[in-house]
Amino acid sequence: MNEDASGPGDERARCWRGRGIAFAPLEIGDAELVQRWRSDPVAAHEAGVWPGSLYELRERIERYLDDSTRDDFLVLLPDGTPIGHIALHTQQLSEGTAEAYLVLAPEHRGRAHGAAALDALVDLAFGELPMHRVEALTHTGNTAALSVLAAAGFVQEGVRRSSCLHRGRRYDNAVLSLLREEWEALERPRSWEL
Repeated sequence: MNEDASGPGDERARCWRGRGIAFAPLEIGDAELVQRWRSDPVAAHEAGVWPGSLYELRERIERYLDDSTRDDFLVLLPDGTPIGHIALHTQQLSEGTAEAYLVLAPEHRGRAHGAAALDALVDLAFGELPMHRVEALTHTGNTAALSVLAAAGFVQEGVRRSSCLHRGRRYDNAVLSLLREEWEALERPRSWEL
């Protein structure tokens, strides 16, 4: 998908919303956009991912769409501009657990969109799905992600030492989580109240 196909004024169906953002289901045609965000050197380093080929990403997104243990969305501004990819993946409904994933376009970082998107994602997880725990992982040195996660109510509960290899160097990953009762105690409007 190119910018012109999903820029301001885009009329994609929004399926969920948050403070100043909305979610639209991820589609195979979004692969180019997601590839560009994941290929950003800061995002690739902080997430510890190797971007891979566009072909491989299209195939992965196609598998995501058939995977009942995950929900993937584009994060949109009110005018329809796509600014990120967010997912609730590795969902174990019987256990009530899932993992959160978020990558934002470089030009939209640092504007509180990440916290708004995470708030909306956990509202979906706890308000519409039977989740009890949502977990997130990030490098211990990824201060931006740690700050966004903390703003959304996530609590750091541990460190997975030397659990990520990126560019020939080992990194520790912080393990953060938000439990249902912690979400219930948050004093903020829920997505359905906006």
